[in-house]
Amino acid sequence: MRRGKEIARKVTALSLAALTCLTLTACHGSQETTAFELPEEFDTSRTYEITFWAKNDTNKNQTAIYKQAIEDFQEIYPNITVNLKLYTDYSTIYNDVITNIATGTTPNVCITYPDHIATYLTGENVVVPLDDLMTDEKYGLGGSEVLFDSPSVDEIVPEFLEECLIGEHYYALPYMRSTEACYINKTYVEALGYTLPDVLTWDFIWEVSEAAMEKDADGNFLINGQKTMIPFIYKSTDNMMIQMLKQLDAGYSTASGSIEIFNDTTEELLYTISEHAATGAFSTFKISSYPANFLNAGQCIFAIDSTAGSTWMGTDAPLLDISEDSLVDFEIAVMTVPQYDTENIQMISQGPSVCIFNKEDSQEVLASWLFVQYLLSDEVQIAYAETEGYVPVTTSAQTSEAYQDYLSRSGEDNDTYYEVKIAATQLLLDNTENTFTTEVFNGSASLRDAAGQLIENVTKSARRKETIDDNYMEQLFDDITSLYRLDQISTVDGKVELGPLPSTAVALLAALAVTWICIIGYFLYERIKKISQNHH
Repeated sequence: MRRGKEIARKVTALSLAALTCLTLTACHGSQETTAFELPEEFDTSRTYEITFWAKNDTNKNQTAIYKQAIEDFQEIYPNITVNLKLYTDYSTIYNDVITNIATGTTPNVCITYPDHIATYLTGENVVVPLDDLMTDEKYGLGGSEVLFDSPSVDEIVPEFLEECLIGEHYYALPYMRSTEACYINKTYVEALGYTLPDVLTWDFIWEVSEAAMEKDADGNFLINGQKTMIPFIYKSTDNMMIQMLKQLDAGYSTASGSIEIFNDTTEELLYTISEHAATGAFSTFKISSYPANFLNAGQCIFAIDSTAGSTWMGTDAPLLDISEDSLVDFEIAVMTVPQYDTENIQMISQGPSVCIFNKEDSQEVLASWLFVQYLLSDEVQIAYAETEGYVPVTTSAQTSEAYQDYLSRSGEDNDTYYEVKIAATQLLLDNTENTFTTEVFNGSASLRDAAGQLIENVTKSARRKETIDDNYMEQLFDDITSLYRLDQISTVDGKVELGPLPSTAVALLAALAVTWICIIGYFLYERIKKISQNHH
């Protein structure tokens, strides 16, 4: 009997030890890796296998460009094998990286966003700082030992590079850049008796949108003769709120992570949005679906989406997502997002960046760095930019003869030279100096989500005819703060403390822990059974 109790105590102790180890493994950033040190030489006598996680939005052309870039790079460096893994969205990449940080199985190179990288950085030496790599004489940007034409630091557009500065270090390089554009049914605007201004304003959009809500006796909208019309649809409401606050010089956040979004200006903006949502003049992607689909069906006048979404916009769009019999022929205009101050245009800079994850083998990290540089070469940058309304991140690519030829051929066809796509691209090229980025810190991704959710909530409430007053706003602010744990983002010595992991990552880690506990438990059970049998 005493023997059985002793075995039981050992089982309990071992189980608790296993659980403790798994819990520590699951802690955010618990995997410790030594800081990366750049080798003096790249060892070409060895072979390397690196993983590259990238996002592809069902665009086969982009997939082909990734594969071609890898093939060309491997011809230059035959000792480096690059394995591509494609994702359909950035949030899945984010959650997978978080999970893999805990298990020490991160990819080598990852396309991501600085907001996400700020969370990755809560782990010790997880992401490689690129400052020394960028400026190294031999293997840095434009380095003497790089076996292809790598861009120099000075050739990366400074407004785009600035977004990759987190704290005091660069932890990524920009890969592609876009902004938001307003795609407009100019035909309907003029039919309503309006003329598009030189710079679009919020007042103009609200006024025209409300004018488009007039119906006939049968309940059809006068402007399109249909039962459906949502004059103004915004794809990314987080960008909508962020840009509104920026244009009004109102609080959003500080570099140290202080949350400033819950202010009087935000409340006033939400009241205005709710008024137009109540009439049906305004809606969002999450509520109504893709702006492009409504625009192309003649059921929307102002569709705001990324310049990278330009290939879905317009009657002749190459990536139409509705049936041809639903299409309405109209003249389309591409303009900057609406402004409050037409003399001081403010528009968000967005788009994917590339980061490198640290590994024990510094040569493997250097191999990853060489591949990242190749993604910034003119050939890759120009080819990828031509797939959608993206802009190359280097001046060398932007000013190249090949890219300038591409821009000059606008309208030659409805595919490579699709007029709307090139107009959206030119919009960013002309306004690069008017773009801005938000502060990046651990928790900034949650704050971004919260900004959009404020608009989503008031829009839903307005459509449901709920009362939106001071009490509603107070409760809304409390709910959003709690939902996104914004009250848990605090700063110490100017640095943001670790925030919570995403719920999906927590669930994955919990499932992993339970699985291992079951495996260990079964192993111990079988072991005890054998001991008991031998004892008897």
